[in-house]
Amino acid sequence: MSSDPQRQLLRHAVAALAYRAGKALRGAPESFAGFEAGQNVKSPARILAHMGDLFDWALARSQGRREWHDSAPLAWEREIERFFGALKAFDDYLGSDAVVQVSAEKLMQAPIADALTHTGQIAMMRRLSGSKIRGESYYEAEIVTGRVGFEQAAPKREFD
Repeated sequence: MSSDPQRQLLRHAVAALAYRAGKALRGAPESFAGFEAGQNVKSPARILAHMGDLFDWALARSQGRREWHDSAPLAWEREIERFFGALKAFDDYLGSDAVVQVSAEKLMQAPIADALTHTGQIAMMRRLSGSKIRGESYYEAEIVTGRVGFEQAAPKREFD
């Protein structure tokens, strides 16, 4: 297991993403996948498929491969599983002693930052669709490095 501080910080960022994405996705009805927020706005399913692609790509780049796939969205629950599976595969690689072929800065500025932005878009779309989620103090959240699945700790402080 790698003890490199940069890799540990990346892993914590991935865990924070998993926590925030889990909150934005948990309890969303199947119909939310196709929600139309406006003309030329990607659906939540398309955004989530892109997020899964980002972490497939991050893993490939970390392993020294140049691969990008533009995946068509799966059924909502399967797309959620695919995203968290891609996140876990990437986190597992960061947690290993395998050589990461790209800089931590590039991984932070591209796939991780992009996915955090998209998580915010999904959360906003939840509100717009009438499937509101509560605000939360993420500073107080129990975010644990390596915990990158759909299931996360219960919120410590939510608000409306």
